[in-house]
Amino acid sequence: MSDPYASRTAVHEQEVDGFGTVRVLPLDPAADAPLLHRWVSGERAAFWGMNGLTEQRVAEIYAHMDTLDTHHAYLVLKDGVPAALLQTYEPEADRVGACYPVEPGDIGVHLLLAPAAPGDTRSGWTGGLAAGIVTYVMVVLDRRRVVVDPDVANEKAVARFLRQGFTAGPRVVLPEIDLPDVYLPEKKAQLAFLTREVAFGG
Repeated sequence: MSDPYASRTAVHEQEVDGFGTVRVLPLDPAADAPLLHRWVSGERAAFWGMNGLTEQRVAEIYAHMDTLDTHHAYLVLKDGVPAALLQTYEPEADRVGACYPVEPGDIGVHLLLAPAAPGDTRSGWTGGLAAGIVTYVMVVLDRRRVVVDPDVANEKAVARFLRQGFTAGPRVVLPEIDLPDVYLPEKKAQLAFLTREVAFGG
């Protein structure tokens, strides 16, 4: 079977010991829309904020993001299989930037893990993917600190980030955004931060 992602140039590829190969590919809004729509439509993805959207609308949102210099979306593969949706953004160009003192070298991250197959416990899955993603964001993109802003009610995501070495910051209210291309409701978020020193032990 041919690899549908073979024609895309990865921005990062890393062999993670005991886990497999993590590849980070720029998102193709049109080609990836059917897959992303399945991911974001599930009840488990309610906090992603795209439940109820059509596949076309999902494609439009990511096509708009592809025009921005401050926000980027990626498909993360594990051994050639789609495993996560990664979004990065410049905090000062995002609503989160109004809620904490942004420092030089900060980068914001949103991460949506692919649904697990029935009966798959995926032991070590998050840690393995995180190893590749953190290396991309901090080493390849040369950033000093990662900020995440999961919904305070998304306890699983908050706990997952803390297990990966993030330090909890303040709880904040992210303001509503209503633009022609995207609508984001008000959100109560738990900020958390990961420094390069903590991530790489130096």
